[in-house]
Amino acid sequence: MKHIKLNIKEGVFLCAFLFVLNGNAQQLGTLIDEALTNNPELQKFELQYGIASEKVNEVNTLPNTEFGVGYFVSEPETRTGAQRFKVSAKQMLPWFGTITSRENYVSSLADAKYEDIVIAKRKLMASVSQSYYNLYANKAKQEVLTENIKLLETYETLALTSVEVGKASAVDVLRLQMRQNEMQQLKEVLGQHYLTEQTTFNKLLNREKDIVVTSVDDLMIPLEETEINTKNLALHPELIKYEKLYQSVEQSEVLNQKENSPMIGFGLDYINVERRPNMIFSDNGKDIIMPMVSVSIPIFNNKYKSQTKQNELQKQEVVAQKQERLNTLETLLDKAINERVSARISYVTQSKNLKQAQDAENILIRSYETGTIDFNDVLDIQELQLKFQMNQIESVKTYYVQTAIINYITN
Repeated sequence: MKHIKLNIKEGVFLCAFLFVLNGNAQQLGTLIDEALTNNPELQKFELQYGIASEKVNEVNTLPNTEFGVGYFVSEPETRTGAQRFKVSAKQMLPWFGTITSRENYVSSLADAKYEDIVIAKRKLMASVSQSYYNLYANKAKQEVLTENIKLLETYETLALTSVEVGKASAVDVLRLQMRQNEMQQLKEVLGQHYLTEQTTFNKLLNREKDIVVTSVDDLMIPLEETEINTKNLALHPELIKYEKLYQSVEQSEVLNQKENSPMIGFGLDYINVERRPNMIFSDNGKDIIMPMVSVSIPIFNNKYKSQTKQNELQKQEVVAQKQERLNTLETLLDKAINERVSARISYVTQSKNLKQAQDAENILIRSYETGTIDFNDVLDIQELQLKFQMNQIESVKTYYVQTAIINYITN
């Protein structure tokens, strides 16, 4: 009997999701553990596996024992007396090994159903991790917007001072204010998106939607890429499930051959005989006991021949499905690896751009100290800086989301 709890292999898989969080790993690990304990979809698969396992006891039975009672309305007369009533019992027995074959077949189906639990756990861990990173990115973007709004407020103060001395116009002030309004709007929209993502996250853990989720404060892309072991792809539970389905079809054929064998029946008839009056002789009124043996032979066995053909076709179908899923997983893995590399490239580029935008900002500030400043340039640089900051956060999120996908496929 397999255990539903987190096993060693799944523990290693969980660690693969957490290695990137360093000091904050315990928090995400705790949340994933809570999801594995409370998620209703996972509980559904566990219950389905329990039902499939219990079916082993269902098939470990013999056909119903047949009992019959008959009363002779017109009592047949025999030498020893009139027959009054008849009682019979009969038990059919399947061919040797048939019940064992049924148990093996049902057990193989339960084994395949167990892989649904393993797959659901992996998907749940990946979904929790991805939602967690989405929350991080949303919060980080809101913080960036807050910083930029404060920066624009500083620029607005400079613009008001410049207006007073005739070095800027009221239009510059209005542009800065409008830009602040746009950022505030974006921040509020992000706040609504955060609540939506928070609901998604909490429901993965099967808890109230308004529970506050405290995500990691800062994430950095590692300096070196971790090694990806693609050899483990062949051991992915989605592929193992098809192997177990193939085995279940083989067990189905073994059972089909057993059920194509004869059935043997054993029975006993008892006939009550009434004594003949006024007569004395041996066996007068002696009851009749008749043991019986019967054989059930599937002479018209087109059903079993058809089942054999169906099983052969099912095996071919399972092989094709496994290959199709393998191709899909390989494609997903390659895409995730490439997108993670792209995220790293984008992060490096955005870091360079952000540094240059900050240098340009410093030049503008120094220009103000000399008495000249172009607030159109200020807005342009600020918009670029915001864009680079947002893209940088998105690159970090993409890196870790793709890492979660890679871990789902390879660990």
